[in-house]
Formats: sequence, structure tokens, C-alpha cells
Amino acid sequence: MTLDAVDFQIIHELQADGRLSNQDLADRIRLSPSPCLRRVRRLEEAGLIRGYTAMVDQVAFGLPITVFVRIRLERHTSEIVAVFEEHVGRIEHIQDCYLMAGSSDYLLRVVIESLEAYESLVRHRIHAIPGIASIESSFAYGSVKQSKVYPRPTARSDFG
Repeated sequence: MTLDAVDFQIIHELQADGRLSNQDLADRIRLSPSPCLRRVRRLEEAGLIRGYTAMVDQVAFGLPITVFVRIRLERHTSEIVAVFEEHVGRIEHIQDCYLMAGSSDYLLRVVIESLEAYESLVRHRIHAIPGIASIESSFAYGSVKQSKVYPRPTARSDFG
């Protein structure tokens, strides 16, 4: 699917505020409501807009600790990888899991209520996953930026 400037505007506005009414969205992008709604539906059907969610304050919700966990596997057989990824998918405190290049095989982002709870998670859930060679944890003690709005893709020359 080829996106034009209006599609990028729609996506940008909905990422910034997913609760916009179609009328408000149409006003912001300077389009009438019917074509705006058709474009939104087309973006949803194409899978570019996959859903809508509420952004919840992590600390107020009771999960003040963010841990970045680097995992290295013993071997990279398809069975070990599949078992690891299946287990990770079932651990709700793991918010993100990225397959990495470099010294770690995976990078996990974990949100949790306490250091004691994190220790328990590692000892009882993560250590229980077969095939892990090493686990390295880094604790975030603050957040400088968290964006849910993607930048518009640019050509390499646009960065100067």
C-alpha cells in the first residue's frame, strides 16, 4: 500500500490521540468527514492501523520498575528458539521482546512492581526457560522520552 501525505497525517493524529472523533480528525487534516472515514477504514483494512488502546501511567498503575534484560541462548537451534519465544510470550510482565544482532540474542523490556518481584520473576520464570546461557539486567531509573508517535519515514538525505 502506498501512503500519501494525508495518510501520514491521519496516522500521526491517531497515534497522538486515538480517541479523536472522525469529525475532529477530518478538521485537523482538512478533509471532509466521509473521505476521512474511508481513508481510516482503508488504513485499518490494510493493517497499518492495527487497533486502538489506552495509554496507562505505568507508575500510577503499580508497576514503577522498568528492566531491560539481555538474553543470550546456549545454541540457536530452531527448537531452542521456539521454546524460548513461546515461554516469553506467556510472561505478562515482559512487555517487549526484540531479536537482536550483536552480543545478546534478545532484549526484553519488563515492567514490574518491585525488586523482590523481579527477583522472583527471574528465578522462577526466566531461569526455568531451557536453553538460556546468560541473563543480564539493566534497571531504568528514569525516562527521558517515550513516544508512541512514529516519525514520518524520510529519505536518507533529509538528515543532512
